[in-house]
Amino acid sequence: MRFTLQDQREFLQRYYEFVEYFDVPDGPIFLVIGGESELSGIENDYVAVLAKKFGAAIVSVEHRYYGKSSPFDSLETENLKYLSSKQTLFDLAVFRHYYQASLNGKKIENPWFVFGGSYAGALSAWFRLKFPHLTCGSLASSAVLHSVYNYAEYDQQVGASAGAECKAVLQETTQLIEHKLATNGEELKASFNADGLERDGDFMYLVADAAALAIQNGTPQELCNPMVKAKKAREDLVDAYAKYVKEFFFGTFSFNVKIYDQDYLKKTSTNEDSSTRLWWFQVCTEVANFQVAPSNDSIRSSKLDTKYHLDLCKHVFGEGVFPDVDATNLYYGGTKIAGSKIIFSNGSQDPWRHASKQTSSTDLPSYTIACSNCAHCTDLRGCPLFPLSLEGNEKNCSSPDAVHRVRLQISKHMELWLSECDEGKNFM
Repeated sequence: MRFTLQDQREFLQRYYEFVEYFDVPDGPIFLVIGGESELSGIENDYVAVLAKKFGAAIVSVEHRYYGKSSPFDSLETENLKYLSSKQTLFDLAVFRHYYQASLNGKKIENPWFVFGGSYAGALSAWFRLKFPHLTCGSLASSAVLHSVYNYAEYDQQVGASAGAECKAVLQETTQLIEHKLATNGEELKASFNADGLERDGDFMYLVADAAALAIQNGTPQELCNPMVKAKKAREDLVDAYAKYVKEFFFGTFSFNVKIYDQDYLKKTSTNEDSSTRLWWFQVCTEVANFQVAPSNDSIRSSKLDTKYHLDLCKHVFGEGVFPDVDATNLYYGGTKIAGSKIIFSNGSQDPWRHASKQTSSTDLPSYTIACSNCAHCTDLRGCPLFPLSLEGNEKNCSSPDAVHRVRLQISKHMELWLSECDEGKNFM
């Protein structure tokens, strides 16, 4: 891929393909967009089920800079100037042309359909918006479309999804942690295996994230059951929460405590955690959506305000780095996106759903999957988000029928829009 339209230098971009279900030579091509992490292959989620149904090939492209698709060995701020959603959309357009041309040199194009979840879900919608002639339609799963500086709705939804009893326990736990942090911070951080986090704000971000991601990933019981149980048994809530963080957040979910350390995020050499630095750069330049504490009734610490996030951007990337969210929304339209043939899907418990499109229209259908553990990208992955349930099986969701109904609607729209491609001649 080229760096930009003006910069003719090129870099290698990794992609994967799965063609077992491909109806040669005229079957559809499903383009699965890689998001803000290294791409390790094509996952056997619900896209594979759809590929089998429609006789499609699946290709998945790694996002520029992430994984093996980095133009530079050093990730210093100056080298990150080519990292943006706009550049990525052009990468996808160039790849689509390249891959289509590789299919036996055919003169008639195959019908293409685009998929993505979360940030990649936004990219899926934006690709259809900006390049409607290159795809028959797109699925934007849990797509974070709208950019704002202060996304307090995230924490508010975490509380609502956790339920009143669990929310109250988490709020009490946060207050107790803040008190201990002020009186004996070193001992407190050590009890979380987080003694390397010198900044109190970084530690409280970890504390907030550990709870929020249990909700976002569709595993509220892993968080709420032990915390409510500890409260009822009058056990030490801070100890109970530290146990949850170490066993579940660091253990089962395999999160690395280092990614919460701003000094670690400053490292410019590529390492196993480079994706976090890269994503923070996109947060600090394009999308923001800072997960700040609401002005009242918050679970997360009030230390996690706008200043904390802007200071992080400045400390990690240097002076002059800040997110121009107005430009991002102006370019893409936010939740008022004016594209066509885009399916939007969200889980009712997902803290990100308030930044997605939830108002349905004929050519922009939107669906919310309602169940107690329907969270981020449930339509593609089933429940929970991690670990993967093969073929995105919905059986672990609290309401499998709700997931199934939305998937039927997705399939119906895809069938219609693929048929309207008129053998690849009319993508509009």
